[in-house]
Amino acid sequence: LPPQMWTNSINQANKKALLAWAKETGIDLVQVNGQRRYGGPPPGWVGDPPPSGTEVFIGKLPQDMYENVLIPLFQSVGKLYEFRLMMTFSGLNRGFAYAKYSNRRSAKEAIAAFHNFEVQKGRTIVVCKSTEKCELSVDGLATSMSQQELEAVLRRVTEGVLSVTLYTSPRHKWAQLAVLKYSSHQAAAMAKKTLMEGNVRLGRVEVRVDWLKPDVKQKLQSCEKSSSSQVQRGKCPRIPKQAPPFPALHDVLNCLNTLCQRQGLGTPLFLTKCVQAKPNGWLRFWCQVVILGCPVPFSGFMWVQQDGPGRSGHEKAKVAMALQVLQILGESL
Repeated sequence: LPPQMWTNSINQANKKALLAWAKETGIDLVQVNGQRRYGGPPPGWVGDPPPSGTEVFIGKLPQDMYENVLIPLFQSVGKLYEFRLMMTFSGLNRGFAYAKYSNRRSAKEAIAAFHNFEVQKGRTIVVCKSTEKCELSVDGLATSMSQQELEAVLRRVTEGVLSVTLYTSPRHKWAQLAVLKYSSHQAAAMAKKTLMEGNVRLGRVEVRVDWLKPDVKQKLQSCEKSSSSQVQRGKCPRIPKQAPPFPALHDVLNCLNTLCQRQGLGTPLFLTKCVQAKPNGWLRFWCQVVILGCPVPFSGFMWVQQDGPGRSGHEKAKVAMALQVLQILGESL
């Protein structure tokens, strides 16, 4: 059977019952990216969304069960603000859903009433408080990617981005880890799904997207506290540090020039601009390397330390950026 006919033939009776119920009640169900949603807000809702602690997780659902059974059941203990049922391509549910109530009391009553509740003969469900995670980690980003570039991409392909913060990756020497904070668990979950599908270009290398784990968060926070620099929101909080000892400027540039000529990419053009200077001699540069044979320029922020009074730091910034471009292109000195 063709895919469409095959999916339509699955669970037909319950699908028809769902359509009839939706038509009779006037309830509008919207399916986007693997989940079907009611409300958020529901008709007639006035005011802000409910606070945290009002959402419950529903697990071990029979896959042939739909909202015509679930919404009336969970609405029997309190007013629902939103109900989300996770769906498969075939039209069956994925075995779990989320119910968000108008207040915390109703959420607690739902857990008390429906945890281990038998929804079908011999089929009990799990109902517990939703963790409502709102932070993601994206590890393996190129060091040339700036916070502004990453944020622009995320705002284009995801919704509800509150902040984007870049750190040096704890796993990869020549990479960055981004912590993404979203406005809600739903927004974060949708962003995670979008980024994991692999259709979003976040650099030249494969990136790893996951919920931000407590141990990783603690490690990043400890690194941030040990930094002597003051960090402003939206800027890279990595510890200002100089790149490891490297060859003289002309040696590094010659190496990069040779690589680009060998691969027929053209001569690299460097642009450097000092955007921040600290009293202790640390300088923050915005750097960009334009190579005609590459589809996009390499750009990012770099911390270097002045050698002494009267030194601009531009030479060191060029060296550090050239080394990163060489690393990205797979060449080492």
